[in-house]
Amino acid sequence: MANVEDIAGRILERCGRMTTMKLQKLTFYCQAAYLGETGRPLFEGDFQAWVNGPVSPDLFAQHRRKFFINPGELHSRGEGLSDRQRGVVDAVCAKLGELNPNELVEKTHREAPWREARKYCDTETRSTVVIPRDAIEEYYRANPVL
Repeated sequence: MANVEDIAGRILERCGRMTTMKLQKLTFYCQAAYLGETGRPLFEGDFQAWVNGPVSPDLFAQHRRKFFINPGELHSRGEGLSDRQRGVVDAVCAKLGELNPNELVEKTHREAPWREARKYCDTETRSTVVIPRDAIEEYYRANPVL
């Protein structure tokens, strides 16, 4: 199975340099799209409901203290992905890759998985609450990313 770094590496190869916040959101939408379509995760690992939207702690550890990230800065470029996995990543990049980081944050904030995970937090409270994978699957099956 792919890992979050494989997916993020492919996103960077497709979309080029971006903020780490944007990379986090695009990675989330890749997982959401795949879960919604197949009922299976694209990669292992969770997303937490941070103030600025979903964040993968595993990916965050790879880009901590960076604002921008360039292709090749992660250990993976997504070379080991299947055609189907690459197709989902590429489709998410094509559909959402032109949005700026703030637009992606606003989009995640309008959607139930992040909102429900943060329902007991005020807007500025730090949180490490995990967004349940089944909530992501259910929401994006009914409201496809792609």
